[in-house]
Amino acid sequence: MTKYIVNIIISGLLTACTGIRVLPPPPPLDKVSTVPEPTVAVEPEEIEYGAFTEDQLYQAIISELGAQRGQLEDAGENYFDLAIQTRDLSIIRRAVQFASVLSDTNALMQLGLLWSEIEPDNAQPHLLLSFQFLENGNFDQALSHMARVIDLGGEMDFSALAARTDQLSPHSRSILIENLRQLTREFSDQESIRLALVQLLAQNREFENALLELNLLTELSDLSPTIVQLQAQVLQSMNDNNEALNVLRKGVREFENDKPLRHAYARLLIQTEEYEEAKEQFQFIMEQDTQDWETLYSVALLDLEMQNFDNAAQAFVRLIGVDHRSDDSQYYLGYIYEKQEDYERAIENYRLVRIGTNNFLAAQQQATRFSIQLGKIDEAHQWLMTLSGGQPRLEIFFNTIESNLLIQNGYAGEAKELLDIALNKYPNESELLFARVLYHDSQKDMAGSEADLRQIIRMKPEESQALNHLGYMLADQTTRYKEALGLIERAISISPDDPAIIDSLAWAQYKLGRYEEALVNLRRAFAAFPDHEVASHLGEVLWMLDRKEEAIQVWEEALEATPDSELIKEAMERLQRP
Repeated sequence: MTKYIVNIIISGLLTACTGIRVLPPPPPLDKVSTVPEPTVAVEPEEIEYGAFTEDQLYQAIISELGAQRGQLEDAGENYFDLAIQTRDLSIIRRAVQFASVLSDTNALMQLGLLWSEIEPDNAQPHLLLSFQFLENGNFDQALSHMARVIDLGGEMDFSALAARTDQLSPHSRSILIENLRQLTREFSDQESIRLALVQLLAQNREFENALLELNLLTELSDLSPTIVQLQAQVLQSMNDNNEALNVLRKGVREFENDKPLRHAYARLLIQTEEYEEAKEQFQFIMEQDTQDWETLYSVALLDLEMQNFDNAAQAFVRLIGVDHRSDDSQYYLGYIYEKQEDYERAIENYRLVRIGTNNFLAAQQQATRFSIQLGKIDEAHQWLMTLSGGQPRLEIFFNTIESNLLIQNGYAGEAKELLDIALNKYPNESELLFARVLYHDSQKDMAGSEADLRQIIRMKPEESQALNHLGYMLADQTTRYKEALGLIERAISISPDDPAIIDSLAWAQYKLGRYEEALVNLRRAFAAFPDHEVASHLGEVLWMLDRKEEAIQVWEEALEATPDSELIKEAMERLQRP
């Protein structure tokens, strides 16, 4: 391209070197006049480039044209280089736009620093820098630029700071707190600074100081819904739910139409199990906005909790009709019909929960459960296989669910046949082998369980659950205690904090007569997982250590939580037998 042609393009694209625009595309050939224009000799004029070189202007033009074609990264890099070279404000602002679209935090930081250097009295670059420093976790620098925004007459919401400091150490947060205190003295009319100070104090568990700052804020400025909510949050953090409720109750009377405040009040009422009053708050919101579907969903859940099934069902049907939380609503409709023992309709609604949504797997499990209970075994299987759509992982998962439900409902033979067919299709799949272990366990076929467990361990030597299952089975049902202990010790080296494995380890130690070691591990397992099986083991070890009163206390307390525990009843009867 000759210099003359470049001059013509540049003169059309730039106006006083303050902004860049792209010329409209040329007209199609069929629209171009074929009549020759009279020619006039024009002497090319010298163009003023200002701070730009011809090459830099050409680079800007190419960048804009490239951006129009979707080449944003190249355009962003070119504009960044131009901004550094030219230090022109228009170019810097354009480079910032590209860096923002591309989420190029490094470029944004450098451009912000350059912009603030060239135009120190503009609040915009400091606003940009404050957010970049916040994202990078450099809170001191962020706070400095946030203060500069206010100093230059801009607006700054300091809650952005508090939203990112919850993971700071108390010491680091204390330094920020002192900086905020200083800012409250410099900018006493800035409510958001003091609100951020309250939030950081609460994060530092300095609740009394947080409340003092809130009281001071209410003296300096009018009460607002934000202040009410923050005061209630601090009180909740102090475990004073009653006072938090009082604050919110007064707040919703003061700011009757503030939806977030009323939502906060309703949520706290739910936490304190005051469901009727919570429902009243949601209904008030619904009266103001009859198409507030999320609030209707909250009302439906409350009715569900209060077992107002008809009201809940009507709300869920309405939500499905407007396609708001429709999959959740289908799931809960299935649950309602389940509770009403209308299993056909429960199955229908559970099956309408779409794949990829939160309750999809739970819904399919329940639909399969009730289909099997109704004797519709083939239909249940066919539905799951159709649903899996030929996806191996989903098909394997469905087979494990189906086999377990078949066993639970007395169809052990059908479960075995299902798993054998699945393992023929997907040989040595550990999930299917584990499902078949559960079948063997249900039939008290220890040899079958051991064979499948050892196959899993051969394929996956680090499979702690298989090691634990086999080790516990050997400790509980055979006299191969040393072998059992070895397997469980391998399992616990892989998953040292798993309470089930800790319980198995203790049980193997108990069978080997190592009662004190067993007691230590059982107490650890029971503290993490106070299950009735662990309780039965703990009581038995205590009994063998001649701490019988303590053993009985453990058993009795466990029976209060699980009255039907056959394990505890069997242990008590066996050990207390004369």
